[in-house]
Amino acid sequence: MTDIVDQINAMHRQVRDTETPDGTGRSIIMRRTYDAAVHDVWEACTDAERLGRWFLPVTGELKLGGRYQLEGNAGGEVLRCQPPRLLRVSWTFGESKEGDLSEVEVRLTPQSEERTVFELEHVAVMTDPTFWNTFGPGATGVGWDLGLISPGWYLAQGEAFDREATQAWSESEEARKYLAASSRAWGKANEAYGTPTETAAAMTAATTNFYVPPDTP
Repeated sequence: MTDIVDQINAMHRQVRDTETPDGTGRSIIMRRTYDAAVHDVWEACTDAERLGRWFLPVTGELKLGGRYQLEGNAGGEVLRCQPPRLLRVSWTFGESKEGDLSEVEVRLTPQSEERTVFELEHVAVMTDPTFWNTFGPGATGVGWDLGLISPGWYLAQGEAFDREATQAWSESEEARKYLAASSRAWGKANEAYGTPTETAAAMTAATTNFYVPPDTP
């Protein structure tokens, strides 16, 4: 269904520190180009019906100040909305701990009439460092890699896009290889961020084992 190397290389990955009102957080940044007009990409990301085709069903008020909930996943509040260029939302699972912050911002830049640069930044301030110290940026980044492989297919195929086929692919051996390659790519981004090589390798191994657990006899 996909060329793993091309899909991995199509995404630029970065890890950086980001200042927030709640303190210094860590951001993962993902950037790639989709072959679609900026308004089309914007609607695919912000229209509930279209978002549900390639990502997850969503309920709530998808407008500034409104609250949303992705089925079986994160929810939060729409913090900024500047069509068709910028969307920022809080991003939480269940009850967040006091002092924690998790926000996602999507930025769209037209490269031409039919090409759009898509950039996603997920910034988090966590009071408990255990999760980061174990997995590094890969735990969040690999999840986004898996989610963001679908928009390219959806934007190219339109009404012909088959979400069930994509779901079946996500459980295939090819998807396991894709997830492992994504984990390695985030390991490289982690080293570029300044994490020592041995520490980054341990984080990458933990992330890979989480997403691609070894086959059991």
